[in-house]
Amino acid sequence: MLSRFQKCIAEHGLVSKDDKVLLAVSGGVDSMTMLALFAESGYDVAVAHCNFGLRGEESDGDEELVRKEAARRGVPFHSRRFDTTGEMERTGESVQIAARRLRYEWFSELCAEHGYTKVATAHHADDSIETFFINLLRGTGLRGLTGIGITNGRVIRPLLFATRQEIEEYARQGGLAFREDSSNSSTAYVRNKIRHELTPRLREMSTAFAETMERNMERLGEAQAFIGAAMERVRTETIEQRNEFIYIYPGRIDPSLPVRFVLYELLAPYGFRGEAVEALVAALHAAASGKRFYARDYVAHTDRGTIIVAPLASADSRELTMRRLKIEEVETLHVPSSIALLDADLLQFPLEIRRWREGDSFVPLGMTGRKKVSDYLIDTKVPLAEKERQLVVVSGGQIAWLVGRRIDNRCRITPKTENVLEISQ
Repeated sequence: MLSRFQKCIAEHGLVSKDDKVLLAVSGGVDSMTMLALFAESGYDVAVAHCNFGLRGEESDGDEELVRKEAARRGVPFHSRRFDTTGEMERTGESVQIAARRLRYEWFSELCAEHGYTKVATAHHADDSIETFFINLLRGTGLRGLTGIGITNGRVIRPLLFATRQEIEEYARQGGLAFREDSSNSSTAYVRNKIRHELTPRLREMSTAFAETMERNMERLGEAQAFIGAAMERVRTETIEQRNEFIYIYPGRIDPSLPVRFVLYELLAPYGFRGEAVEALVAALHAAASGKRFYARDYVAHTDRGTIIVAPLASADSRELTMRRLKIEEVETLHVPSSIALLDADLLQFPLEIRRWREGDSFVPLGMTGRKKVSDYLIDTKVPLAEKERQLVVVSGGQIAWLVGRRIDNRCRITPKTENVLEISQ
């Protein structure tokens, strides 16, 4: 294992003698094996351990084990405890996404502070295979079927040459200390279902399953590299950027090419996947203008055969305009859902415009009791893509307007209202 590890690093140029490598060590068999291999190879390394506090005493036990092993090997040790649950409530992210973001943000801080030039994670061959099937089920296209890359910027994955079984055998033969994560045995997550149910069946059908999958992903990676080179030419012909806005002109695509596939590749860098791209293409074919489609950080809309892509931060800040009105008498007003009329004297300025968060609540117009925003969006059958990007206007910590849908009853205009704030999309 040690010689194969060193060969992998040399063949891929993962680490040089001048590099300082930060090792992401959880306490599991994979990362503890990686720590042993790096230490025995004589590289300049340090350990980073994330305690996400999701498993109580078990999480604390993981941290203590990694701390002791780092001390035993004379390796610098860094640890941080995260309020992962609170972060999920604040952002609305899943536990996996929130934990991943927190982890890599902290790694970047450590690299800047201590001069680490590489970050090593303990992903192995089985992780890459599982990622292949996860992406196959999600319909992410060819790019998602290339497995896990051995490098991604300064992040390196030097255990991709080995299977989980090989790593476990090496750890046990070497008497390495490690802890089993109890959540790994649960089939509540898609990855674990693939790990415990799908791939064992496939291994029964093919004794060379891992090697075959490795070759398949390598070929798919080569095909993706070829497509990527070809797509660069298409991009120069079909995309124009004006400030932060990206204009894509589908009419400039060579009709001999598979247009749907080309559009998928053009939109993929902005985070658009699967159903969002399918719906966008359908809107283009129907010559529908004004339709909006959302990715994590971007919004795209169709406009007379053109696709316009903008960062959500820009879209969020530009989509709302405000103006003050003074009225002497108020009668029953009927306004479209894209406009909110609020009693300006009941608001606390400055107003905040943000996406809704898990736990947010308001008093919908015409009601007296509070209702969770999540429940309101479900009850009104808001599509998932729109739900994830729903904006709210906040006054003094309270929601004044669920943008485009309902104002808060406490901010409504009444016969006593003297100043009205109009907010429009």
